Amino acid sequence: MTTFLLFTAHSIPVSMARTAGPAGGAYEAQLRRAAELVTAQVGRERQGEERSWDLVWQSRSGPPQVPWLEPDVCDHLEALHAEGVRSAVLVPIGFVSDHMEVVYDLDVEAAATAEKLGMALTRASTAGTHPRFVSMVSELLAEPEPAPCAATCCPAPVRPAARPGR
Repeated sequence: MTTFLLFTAHSIPVSMARTAGPAGGAYEAQLRRAAELVTAQVGRERQGEERSWDLVWQSRSGPPQVPWLEPDVCDHLEALHAEGVRSAVLVPIGFVSDHMEVVYDLDVEAAATAEKLGMALTRASTAGTHPRFVSMVSELLAEPEPAPCAATCCPAPVRPAARPGR
């Protein structure tokens, strides 16, 4: 098997993911679409049953009883290794800069997991201050503002009721 691509983004509570965007599910859908566009540009589209990339999550936090988007990047590296994958490239598609979460979660934790497994691992860089990225952001900021979202867009997640005595 060729090198596997793992697109990463910040995990969020499942309840938030379900309500993201006007029809719900926009957070995951937009990240998945971005990953599809990148894989098409580098000639790595999914073909038949042979998958060559996945969308995974990092930086989960919060109480353990609250479900967050999965799979976690380190858990998925272990699962891929068990399937016979021996090399992967981490693509932090949900991040624009190499800040603390990217560096720690990917360059420290994921790298340690891959090393423990004997798996070759590389991380793609983030856009950061690349001139083309900065130019694109500038162009987007110069565009007329779109109509504001309706007040019902992206409602607050439903949280479990507090237990008595807490």
